[in-house]
Amino acid sequence: MILVFGKTGQVATELQRLAPGARFLDRAEADLSDPDTCAKRIAEIAPSAVINAAAYTAVDKAEEEEALATVINGDAPGAMARACAGLGVPMLHISTDYVFDGSGWTPWRPTDPVAPLNAYGRSKAAGETAIRDSGARHVILRCSWVFSAHGGNFVKTMLRLSETRDALKVVDDQVGGPTPARAIAAALLQIARQLQEGREGGTYHFAGRPMVSWAGFAREVFALSGRAVTVNEIDTRDYPTPARRPLNSRLDCATLETDFGIAPPDWRAGLAEVLQELQT
Repeated sequence: MILVFGKTGQVATELQRLAPGARFLDRAEADLSDPDTCAKRIAEIAPSAVINAAAYTAVDKAEEEEALATVINGDAPGAMARACAGLGVPMLHISTDYVFDGSGWTPWRPTDPVAPLNAYGRSKAAGETAIRDSGARHVILRCSWVFSAHGGNFVKTMLRLSETRDALKVVDDQVGGPTPARAIAAALLQIARQLQEGREGGTYHFAGRPMVSWAGFAREVFALSGRAVTVNEIDTRDYPTPARRPLNSRLDCATLETDFGIAPPDWRAGLAEVLQELQT
């Protein structure tokens, strides 16, 4: 039985749909601000694999709450991984493109050095290090620009804003691969099966294709949803935020396809599915 930390987030919601037989722990059962309790839950339940689909994701707020973000995104995954190592079961963990500094134009490879620009990125990098140091067989799956019909995300924000505006300013110099939460959930389950069969793990990237800017992504949202909204391109410097964002969020996903047979998803197909779900 697979144990999943997280129940209401975007990926956790999709995991519940795809793996109803898994055990899901919400915050009341396992609060990641209490890493020891998370480790105890693993020892008590003794699952065949653990997926951590919970995290502190408030990127801007993390600038003021870095200590808390680091406990949730760094210390808790480390405690989980050590518990998994003790049981001899694999752990899967979702990380982020924000561990990189966003320089250059080349897609980031899993082996590239990390250099986070913000507190959120530093907290996620700490989690990666703790998992690698735990001795657990693991997969760290770095994803970018996650979207779904659930929770808060860029797609839903654009749709909400379009209800009262016919023109929007959207950043055009940040480029990455939007990733459907459903595709991430499916990838995690496929990886979990292979890890349970004895395959070795490591750090991998999983993001949608083709690469696009936020402005380009917004245009596709409006085109597929039939909304007549003009997207005006702006630079990141014209949209200041408390946390610095990487300009280059391109992720090289080749090793995941080679090692696990999982190809990058077409985010446009995923977007069409999300929009259809939101309309029903």
